[in-house]
Amino acid sequence: MIAPGYVIYFAFIFIPLLISFYYSFTNYNFYSSPSFIGLQNYSRLLHDGMFAKAMTNTLVYAFWTILPQIALGLVLAVLLNGGIFGKVFARASIYVPNVTSMVAVSMIWLWIYDPSLGIMNRLFKTVGLDPVQWLYDPQTAMLAIVIMSIWKSLGYTMIIYLAGLQSIPSSLYEAAHMDGASKLRQFWSVTFPMLKPTTFFILIMTCINSFMVFEQVNILTNGGPMGSTTTVVHQIYLRGFQDFQMGYASAMAMVLFAITLVITIVNFKYGNQGDDLDVD
Repeated sequence: MIAPGYVIYFAFIFIPLLISFYYSFTNYNFYSSPSFIGLQNYSRLLHDGMFAKAMTNTLVYAFWTILPQIALGLVLAVLLNGGIFGKVFARASIYVPNVTSMVAVSMIWLWIYDPSLGIMNRLFKTVGLDPVQWLYDPQTAMLAIVIMSIWKSLGYTMIIYLAGLQSIPSSLYEAAHMDGASKLRQFWSVTFPMLKPTTFFILIMTCINSFMVFEQVNILTNGGPMGSTTTVVHQIYLRGFQDFQMGYASAMAMVLFAITLVITIVNFKYGNQGDDLDVD
């Protein structure tokens, strides 16, 4: 029963990973047979200023998207888990962006961020603020991408937290209420600890997705202005499919894979501590 899954995994993930690992030690350029060059691609990465800038931008993007997305998703899930009016419509409205194509969403936000006709600057003018060159200023370009990315992915985090909230036994809240715990105390003493496995899962997924950011960068800014929004995946795309330096791009991909793997292992090692019950 699991054989088809293994076949798909080996055909589309494991084997391409091995091929990319091999190419990272070659000078493959699409037009000639790859020649083995050892660690030259990796040595070049150490002196590539644009790759260092892309790595820094990726880390900045991950930092400013992971924690706010988790926090806002939890707050929305708690609010929409109650008996408030219109919660079904609110859940659907928040979740719709997550199932919408990133390309379509990016095109919409490209218009929202427009310096002269965009909604954001029109709102700023309404309250007496000066317009902002959102995607054309190195100081605000990454912030604009982060805001759009959080907005798009917030629904996914909210839905996962909603599932986690609805799996918490109501008896725990009843016991806390009988002990005189307030709503805030119930959240910190019951809800938050019981959501630890859910938070751990969301943390893993958001970390991986944050390091894979590409579409919104490519459409909104194409890595600019002055490289302030270029990311590792964006550099892999440029080196591989514009400069045809597939060997060098493969080396970048292997470095990104190693970083993502390390972060995932660290999360698995320390992120779920305390979840196992000691059985005498």
